[in-house]
Amino acid sequence: MLKVGLTGGIGAGKSEVSRLLARFGAVLIDADRISREVVEPGTPGLTAVVEAFGPGILRPDGTLDRSALGSIVFADPARLATLNAIVHPLVGARSAELERAAGAGAVVVHDVPLLTENGLAPLYDLVVVVDAKPGTQLDRLVTLRGMTESDARARMAAQATREERLAVADLVIDNDGPLEDLEPQVREVWSQLTARAATG
Repeated sequence: MLKVGLTGGIGAGKSEVSRLLARFGAVLIDADRISREVVEPGTPGLTAVVEAFGPGILRPDGTLDRSALGSIVFADPARLATLNAIVHPLVGARSAELERAAGAGAVVVHDVPLLTENGLAPLYDLVVVVDAKPGTQLDRLVTLRGMTESDARARMAAQATREERLAVADLVIDNDGPLEDLEPQVREVWSQLTARAATG
């Protein structure tokens, strides 16, 4: 099994890269998706988050209001650390369970937004970073996701710098250009990953 950490700044296009890798045959373990699962209604994770942040972070139907929580934690590093201390161990345990189920010869890609920030690079056989210039990230967040510029900048500022991410990269996918430039790069990375997995 080859364990790959996939990361990139918000708006860099990591989700599109993970989708392509899964299409090529990777076993994808998506930390963002798991982080939503572990705070669904009725979970110990949601109970702990409400205890830490109050009932104002819940929607009327009892689900987590992620934008309300985000507006609290992305403006306050200490509150973000509190949230991470609750959610990350739960995500880690579920990710390990999924990895064990993948099988010996698999290329397992862990899609981890905060890989750099949390010092997780040593957990993987190699790290793939999806890279885009900060201006490109900002433009995508405002144009494609409908964020205000100030919200987008706050989200970006809460993450590692571009330089910090590139410092932990074994392979870099440049996603500063149009979408059609992305697939050939991802296909090349996939061929490198499968070759590495085959040699053990």
